[in-house]
Amino acid sequence: MAEQQKKVQEQDINQLRKVRREKLVELQSSGRNPFEITKYDTTCHAIDIKNNYEEMEGKQVRLAGRVMQKRVMGKASFCNILDQSGNIQSYVARDSIGEEAYKDFKKMDIGDIVGIEGEVFKTKTGEISVHATAVTLLSKSLQILPEKFHGLTNTDMRYRQRYVDLIMNPEARDTFIKRSKILSSIRRYLDGQGFLEVETPMLVSNAGGAAARPFETHFNALSEDFKLRISLELYLKRLIVGGLERVYEIGRVFRNEGLDTRHNPEFTLMELYQAYTDYNGMMDLTENLYRHVAQEVLGTTTITYNGVEMDLGKPFERITMIDAVKKYAGVDWNEVETLEQARALAREHHVEFEERHKKGDILSLFFEEFAEEHLIQPTFVMDHPIEISPLTKKKPENPDYVERFEFFMNGWEMANAYSELNDPIDQRERFRAQEELLAQGDEEANTTDEDFLNALEIGMPPTGGIGFGIDRMCMLLTDAAAIRDVLLFPTMKTVKE
Repeated sequence: MAEQQKKVQEQDINQLRKVRREKLVELQSSGRNPFEITKYDTTCHAIDIKNNYEEMEGKQVRLAGRVMQKRVMGKASFCNILDQSGNIQSYVARDSIGEEAYKDFKKMDIGDIVGIEGEVFKTKTGEISVHATAVTLLSKSLQILPEKFHGLTNTDMRYRQRYVDLIMNPEARDTFIKRSKILSSIRRYLDGQGFLEVETPMLVSNAGGAAARPFETHFNALSEDFKLRISLELYLKRLIVGGLERVYEIGRVFRNEGLDTRHNPEFTLMELYQAYTDYNGMMDLTENLYRHVAQEVLGTTTITYNGVEMDLGKPFERITMIDAVKKYAGVDWNEVETLEQARALAREHHVEFEERHKKGDILSLFFEEFAEEHLIQPTFVMDHPIEISPLTKKKPENPDYVERFEFFMNGWEMANAYSELNDPIDQRERFRAQEELLAQGDEEANTTDEDFLNALEIGMPPTGGIGFGIDRMCMLLTDAAAIRDVLLFPTMKTVKE
């Protein structure tokens, strides 16, 4: 029965498409091809009229948008027009636009793009509207929009045809408008702190700066293999060496990893580096930046995600990784002296590890297993083991650990920051250790970057650096369930015909 209904529905849609194409042919035959119109000057958007009705009442306006609803009632009709800002009603009467124009209006379809010129007024029911004196067909829609009362509910189709999603679902449109405002707010804050926005290569010979598997490609002109960057770090640090003391970049990075609600292989990362500060300075910057963006974009420092309230107005908690594991797993890593002890604890607590993992790696596994999910309120987790931090300065009083923090909210890692390693000799040793891991089968390990080492030998000042996951930030600030909900065009498996 369902299959039969689907076939009938497809037949109906095909017939509607045929009718629309016939209407287009009729228009073109009469010399009124809508696709030949190149310009339509507007004076406002729907929201301008609604927000400033008292000032605009009785005034002539010109606006353009997509026909979303139409009610034809003899000599007068109503239609709803959708532009970027939202919907507004238009009253279209035969006596106001002329008989021929009214006939043309009645032939217009849901989805057509029109220009409306007319006078702002309120209907008897109090709805702010535009009394049309002219209606111009600007583009003909040849496809059928989803059923208007239920919108576009098929999640897979929403991601594949985002253009339809933006038309049918106001919440999707609002999310991406808000994402744009978040990025603008970040830039305003950093520019105000004296940072320079820069751009660095996406195609690189050495994809370093993070633990991730890169995408690989071949550059024909140079007959050389390249990789898509997995991080922004190493080039931005070169700029610190060059004397640009505060730099940041917001850009796409690419990691050859799986897809889930928080991961997409192509995503937006922001990294910034500041000379003459350390990871404590990065904590202060992160706290101030998050408060600034939330207040500017949302009008509050208290946000709610999936029904859980998080307070950005209070000082963010600061806890070491060792203390977090002690708090949530009941294991005091200060008492773990050997790799054998660490492995025994892992087996006892059912924490899976690999033969190549050292004591610090196992500490990190304990943290991931027992602590992360509890870090709902804004929290800085500090002082990671050196084994998982190849680009970070050691803690002078305890060289087994480094001056690094990860910023958590909602149980998610939101940012990762270091007091940057600027000792070229130490950095070479760290790269060598990464090469050993690579040889043991760790596809996410870094390889030695000789040019970066040369830059460090030129001399890099003490520097603090941080990487922010912009997509996760947007998820939290827009209450979006999945990363695909904040990516306009997420990565999707190709559908074969």
